[in-house]
Amino acid sequence: MNSSQNENENRSCPDPLKSPIFVRLLERYPLLNDCAPEIASAAGMLLQTAHEGGKYLLCGNGGSAADADHITGELLKSFCKKRPVKNEIAEKLRDFDRVNGGETGALLAEKLQSGLPAIALTYHNALSTAFANDVDPNLIFAQQCLAFGKPGDLLWGITCSGNAKNVYCAALTARAAGLKVLGLTGKSGGRLKAVCDVCIRVPCTETWEVQELHLPVYHAICLYLEDQLW
Repeated sequence: MNSSQNENENRSCPDPLKSPIFVRLLERYPLLNDCAPEIASAAGMLLQTAHEGGKYLLCGNGGSAADADHITGELLKSFCKKRPVKNEIAEKLRDFDRVNGGETGALLAEKLQSGLPAIALTYHNALSTAFANDVDPNLIFAQQCLAFGKPGDLLWGITCSGNAKNVYCAALTARAAGLKVLGLTGKSGGRLKAVCDVCIRVPCTETWEVQELHLPVYHAICLYLEDQLW
């Protein structure tokens, strides 16, 4: 392995648990020490996906659907740090103004933010209702994994029980299509854990308690990705 490969590997695989972000997370939520290794593995896998140019697909039901959308919101734009657009894009936007005598390009260059490509599979109402009516409502997320996903991407499935059929079917499809699979579940992990590359199982069983712990976990992961990439 040459030096540039070594540098790539080290950049892609830092130890997340040494980050102040995760140190603080575990101090504030001691219960999460039970799944700290999985949180670290998940953060590393998500970071690796970003370095390799992959995208994230997210899904869940009910409160977990809201969490999937929440996560995409933290990834697609600035969360806690500034994320200016790449210099070459900013310069092209400004060049457009120079040629056309306007100000829109400069405004875009100033205000747009860099983001990570993340898609919540919980929307797309026309597709979802058509597929549910014509084919099978349990396969809506799986169909989108097949359509959106490519090797190197990552599916992030959220289910408190780990047994949501539509999330499980999406995970199986993602694996078959060459995607990595991250699960975020309650204590047992359910059926989902068996098909995940990494499954974060927070140590609770009541749905509302599981959801209360999911939020600080994914907030910390999003903070970590932003800290590493910007």
